[in-house]
Amino acid sequence: MNRSTIDLWVGVFVVMGFVALIFLALRVGNLASFSTGQTYKIEAKFGNIGGLKVRGPVKSAGVVVGRVVDVRFDNESYEAVVLMDIEQGYQFPRDTTAKILTSGILGEQYVGLEAGGDAKMLAGGDRLRLTQSAVVLENLISQFLFNKAAEGKDAAK
Repeated sequence: MNRSTIDLWVGVFVVMGFVALIFLALRVGNLASFSTGQTYKIEAKFGNIGGLKVRGPVKSAGVVVGRVVDVRFDNESYEAVVLMDIEQGYQFPRDTTAKILTSGILGEQYVGLEAGGDAKMLAGGDRLRLTQSAVVLENLISQFLFNKAAEGKDAAK
């Protein structure tokens, strides 16, 4: 093989390496969804969404079934409205509950769906009625400290 052929093959492998790195970066950063399936939109209202972000996963039984598309504030109910894209292959009953959960102790937050028992399935544009807000670590710590301080005052009396 001559020098120009070797240079050509090295260049091809370098370009393939860059393409692979870009693909991995997009997948890890949740910046691109490479699934081409059809989706339907559902929404849910939460009192507190914590650190939930757009493009965050929507999981059921640990399986990613969709993504968060939009997060906005409702001026009438003073709640956060989360719009989700659910892949068409995953159907959920109308009485499905949605919770804001965290991966690990300090991991990313995601929407967890827990299927109900209704015979009717969710359709595009439906709203989940049963929701549970995020557990905010700072609120838990302050509640724990407040309770400990109250116990100390009661023991001093």
